[in-house]
Amino acid sequence: MQPFFEDYLKTMQIRHDEILEALDGLPSKALDWISGPEMNSISVMIFHLTGAERYWIGDIAAQEPSNRDREAEFEVHDVEMDVLKRRLNDNLAYARKALEKFSVQDLEAARVVPRDGSEVTVAWALLHALEHMTLHLGHIQITRQLWEQSKWKV
Repeated sequence: MQPFFEDYLKTMQIRHDEILEALDGLPSKALDWISGPEMNSISVMIFHLTGAERYWIGDIAAQEPSNRDREAEFEVHDVEMDVLKRRLNDNLAYARKALEKFSVQDLEAARVVPRDGSEVTVAWALLHALEHMTLHLGHIQITRQLWEQSKWKV
């Protein structure tokens, strides 16, 4: 695998490890807790960010359809911790397999986003996957902090 893609995977692994760190020690009810209106639970955020990772890396960059159901990602509840961890690990394994097929020259290749017909490059899709995941990492970390300070914790 070319160094760019190795670095990409290392960054993805670091962010996944930070998500796992944010999950460490949380009780199952914290995974479904919602801090306020128009907010998402940690379980929803993990389902959504893993769905988005797979979509941008797989469906768009690698052109390998996943049959993603984006709306269903926002409806999950009562998900066990091991299921969340497995989704993160499975995504990393998938990304490694998908990225092994790419060369640096492939980063310039154009891809069409089926949702809106826009055109992006492979590079844009891969960077967007990391950007989006990192945004939700922050949401997960803040949600954990709010959980720890909440009256619902007890």
